[in-house]
Amino acid sequence: MQNLIDGRQIAADIHAETRVRVEALRSRGVTPRIVFVRVGEDPASRVYVGMKERICAELGLESTTLVLDTATPQADLLARVVALNADASVHGILVQAPLPAQIDAPTVFATVAVDKDVDGFHPVNVGRLLLGDSSGFVSCTPAGVHELLLRSGTPIAGANVVILGRGNIVGKPMAAILMQKGPGADATVTVCHSRTRGIEEYCQRADILIAAIGVPRFVTASMVKPGAVVIDVGVNRVADSSARSGSRLVGDVDFAAVQPIAGRITPNPGGVGPMTIAMLMRNTVRAAEIQHE
Repeated sequence: MQNLIDGRQIAADIHAETRVRVEALRSRGVTPRIVFVRVGEDPASRVYVGMKERICAELGLESTTLVLDTATPQADLLARVVALNADASVHGILVQAPLPAQIDAPTVFATVAVDKDVDGFHPVNVGRLLLGDSSGFVSCTPAGVHELLLRSGTPIAGANVVILGRGNIVGKPMAAILMQKGPGADATVTVCHSRTRGIEEYCQRADILIAAIGVPRFVTASMVKPGAVVIDVGVNRVADSSARSGSRLVGDVDFAAVQPIAGRITPNPGGVGPMTIAMLMRNTVRAAEIQHE
């Protein structure tokens, strides 16, 4: 399929660049270190953290996973985060979502030190992104989507971009990245969501369509302008009797129907997912560089 945007290959290219930076730090006696904090035994969280640990090892980063009981009180989790903030050997901290009901995620994210917030969720880093201040850390998934667009040669300046989803993790920061003034941005951005009227019409006008709405195969062929670039961020579990587990993961885009129409499209899996981890690794190495300037 000639029109695929290969997230695995682009992620591998970024990993190669990151590895060079890791080696430069290690030559100075600094090993970039990230701590993953996982509360409970959510199966998906265990898989995601395991993948991140593996990539850390491949790139020469040190990783530690702190696993807390599902019933851990919020105060105890915050105390652990504060201790990690004060630990000079820790360059990045990632508190894995989702968190149990007794814990307020925004409070936890705001407790992580700004210069160790490699997930890009601290209010200061979010504010820096909105202000166009490149000194902050950007949330990994939208940063990864941006790299997919840049490295696939997708024209962004002046493009009509439609983002499906207004979440804090993807939709809002994605809009902020692409609407900035300057290279790699200057797009006209529309954010659609569950309350948007005539959502199909917005999609049909998009030069770049980014689906992060959390609905399986929401984007159909009739919603896509011929030649549009389609980025599928969705991760949805649907029933599948042919699968050993009885279910499988699908994106927000009906790939089989949309792929022949799109100018470029990300596969799912193999598109955005690898990029999220690549950007986390890059953020962690950058944090180590900043902290050891």
